[in-house]
Amino acid sequence: MENFEKVEKIVEKTGVSYEDAKKALEESNYDMLDAIIALERQGKVNEPKEGTYTAGASQDMQNVQKFELARRQYENDCKKNNFKEGFRKLADIFRTAFRKSLEINFCINKDGRNVIAVPLLVLILLLIGFFWITLPALIIGLFFGISYSFTGVDKVVVDVNSVCDKASQTAENIKNEFKKENEQK
Repeated sequence: MENFEKVEKIVEKTGVSYEDAKKALEESNYDMLDAIIALERQGKVNEPKEGTYTAGASQDMQNVQKFELARRQYENDCKKNNFKEGFRKLADIFRTAFRKSLEINFCINKDGRNVIAVPLLVLILLLIGFFWITLPALIIGLFFGISYSFTGVDKVVVDVNSVCDKASQTAENIKNEFKKENEQK
């Protein structure tokens, strides 16, 4: 219902002037029930000729309440759907990560030969469960000529392998410097 129609409806139901109805509607943010109540409080409302004007207003109020209830229900449904969708996306990410961790192998190499290759998932689980043992063992292995690499189908493997090669080279350089210092003494 447009504002003009609301003004006419209030004039029809309450018997106030057009200007009073328009002013009351504007002050009540175009809420018909609030406008009629404001006019009642001001004492400008004439007695209704047939039935009551509040019956129509209370019907409007019930409609507003139904609309508000439906709006809240819709918002709750949207939140539930957003949560479900977010949870579904998170599950997809974990599923993809799990599959990739089985496709990529962590290789331990000695003297250029592959000694052992285990799925990346095993390395991750060892790092999570036995961090204080696994990480130092990997670092110490670098000083005993052990190198690490990853094999698999992703480009990420190539980038990670270059980091592993740099770590092996750094460990080798430190070991050589240590040997030189001991030989000089």
